[in-house]
Amino acid sequence: TMGNWLVNHWFSAAVLAAWLGINIFLFVYYFLYFDQDDRYFYTRAILGSALAWARASAKCLNFNSMLILLPVCRNLLSFLRGTCSCCRRTLRKQLDHNLTFHKLVAYALALLTAVHTIAHLFNLERYNQSQQATDRSLPAVLSDMHLQGSNKWLNPIHSNQTTVEYVAFTTIPGLTGVIITLALILMVTSSTEFIRRNYFEVFWYTHHLFVIYFIGLVIHGVAGLVRGQTEESVKEVHPHRCARYLTQKKENCWHGCCKEPEFGSIPAESWKWVLAPVILYIFERLLRVWRARQKVVVTKVVMHPARVLELRMQKKGFRMEVGQYIFVNCPAISLLEWHPFTLTSAPEEDYFSIHVRAAGDWTESLIDTFQQQNPKMPRIEVDGPFGTASEDVFQYEVAMLVGAGIGVTPFASILKSIWYKFQQDDQTLKTKKIYFYWLCRDTEAFAWFNDLLASLEQKMAESGKADFLTYRLFLTGWDTSIANNVALRFDTPTDTVTGLRHKTIFGRPMWNSEFAAVAAAHPRSVVGVFLCGPGALAKSLQKSCHQHSSLDPRKVQFYFNKENF
Repeated sequence: TMGNWLVNHWFSAAVLAAWLGINIFLFVYYFLYFDQDDRYFYTRAILGSALAWARASAKCLNFNSMLILLPVCRNLLSFLRGTCSCCRRTLRKQLDHNLTFHKLVAYALALLTAVHTIAHLFNLERYNQSQQATDRSLPAVLSDMHLQGSNKWLNPIHSNQTTVEYVAFTTIPGLTGVIITLALILMVTSSTEFIRRNYFEVFWYTHHLFVIYFIGLVIHGVAGLVRGQTEESVKEVHPHRCARYLTQKKENCWHGCCKEPEFGSIPAESWKWVLAPVILYIFERLLRVWRARQKVVVTKVVMHPARVLELRMQKKGFRMEVGQYIFVNCPAISLLEWHPFTLTSAPEEDYFSIHVRAAGDWTESLIDTFQQQNPKMPRIEVDGPFGTASEDVFQYEVAMLVGAGIGVTPFASILKSIWYKFQQDDQTLKTKKIYFYWLCRDTEAFAWFNDLLASLEQKMAESGKADFLTYRLFLTGWDTSIANNVALRFDTPTDTVTGLRHKTIFGRPMWNSEFAAVAAAHPRSVVGVFLCGPGALAKSLQKSCHQHSSLDPRKVQFYFNKENF
């Protein structure tokens, strides 16, 4: 419901409202300023309202360029998360929306760049027309003022042969404008979900064009092509009083408007906006380099079926929580590429581990590198861990965990950790029962997860706690050969597809009946529902939580948590 959303996301909503409010304020304030201020009276005579559109969008571009780097300062976010560990969990969790905010700011930059560019194309066209006009109109007279001295010009185009293309590719603002716009287009288009998933390297390297973007942005306004009347000149020859005399110049001047107006450039100020975040980001990168240099020991390499590589590692001072992720680099493959992986180990274990499946050139190379029986292990660099821990799972008596496809990875850490806490008789652990639902098209890619479930199943049976974990596997993509095989071996004690005791169910879960069964089994419990999967599944689970929660607060209540892995 909307009420629940606001309770859980009030901080995100407040940040969004503040960001939108500041953008709107900056745009409206500077639009009105350049549209009405007397210093730009003569500039508006040539350019019209396109001046205000260009300048207002420029201010908003500076503001958003200042913000764009902050959400990707991972160490800064970790520091903030650590300092507000005493804050409410909902507040800390909002920090995990950093990439959503980064994308939002990027889309705003793209939109504002379009507005700024179109406005300046109109400006160039009007400058050109005014330069070529011979009718003694105010724009024509103002365009000829460059003939009267170096500081007199208002129109940057001083020749009738100049074209818009010539200005765009030979002046500093024109050329830097073209370069940073191209850099922005490439960064935005290469960061689509499809390219990130399938061609991560393309996304990774193209995104480093941000260096060119920031250099271009700082240089962009240095030439000061757009000018306005100076403060002193406005006082001496106010445009409202003196503009009409410019078009009807007499030889013997006797009134107070004889002096020509003087013009000055708008000072470049992009650097003032972006200096602090750029310095902060440089420190962030230096810190990453320093952390990456700390030695990582690969203690065990396990090759699972379907080309899934498990790396178990140790690093001095490394402390993790469930549901966190790390960035991994293998210098033997690429010095610059860092890839994120969810940790699959539990904090109680004396190592940390990741599972890597072949999903692109870099992961393919990593798997190949570790498959080769070299006596010398390839060097691995690790940065992290990052992300909010998912310890909320431990706060519920009953937990329903739903993993879809690759979304099953974080639950490896959670399930193992819960088992360790359970075994150690951890008094803080309230959990008495776990229902785990795993939906995937094919189990082959996740055979390693079957092994984990099988070992948990065995350990629980041995300690007489077999009923602590109930899991249901749903195979959503299957063919007739699998179905026939299952039909032939229907009576076997273990499952044909996974080799586990719980049978695989073919098709999608009927959530209504699943929730009804949990509600019936735990009529007075608070049930935490956790999902790591797509948005459509989140909506249907949220709906089921709402439908199956009792109106009586003493009876069963379902609380939905979508993990942001």
